[in-house]
Amino acid sequence: MKLRVLVACEYSGKVRDAFTAQGHYALSCDMLETEAPGFHHVGNVLEILDQDWDLMIAHPPCTHLAVSGAAWFKDKADEQEQALEFVKKLMEAPIPQICIENPVSIISSRIRPPECIVQPYEHGHMEQKTTCLWLKNLPPLRPTHNVYLEMMKLPKRERERVHYLPPRPDRWKERSRTFEGIAKAMAEQWG
Repeated sequence: MKLRVLVACEYSGKVRDAFTAQGHYALSCDMLETEAPGFHHVGNVLEILDQDWDLMIAHPPCTHLAVSGAAWFKDKADEQEQALEFVKKLMEAPIPQICIENPVSIISSRIRPPECIVQPYEHGHMEQKTTCLWLKNLPPLRPTHNVYLEMMKLPKRERERVHYLPPRPDRWKERSRTFEGIAKAMAEQWG
């Protein structure tokens, strides 16, 4: 069965393209233009949640949610509340199957714990980056190609490449990019 898949808050096209490769209609949506040709809506995803989607995979911005920024939490209470409200709206969308993807964040303590935690090394990437998945009517993502033992032979800076990216204006874009192995696993297992 061909699904209508909405990939919210994605500019890279990685998840969208993985579902498209499986024969589904997939639309990415972000406030930014897409980096890859394909069906993409520039704008606020809340405006298109009610368009008969079968599945939504959402990557809400983690700037005010991720615990990696805990040192600044005291200065951004309003921003955190707005970010959590956005996540709640995504979770409550009128879509039968939903995945909310984010790093370890206050979503776990303020809304609910994730149903699944994945790592890039479970899907063929020689890197680690803990990624939480909050699921609605979806099974937990199963590992597809675990390279943990090989990855652990690498220096810490290499296996945690994303964490050690140097400061630069587009660092947030690179840190938020979905690993292709995880995107492919989502499409194969949930499509």
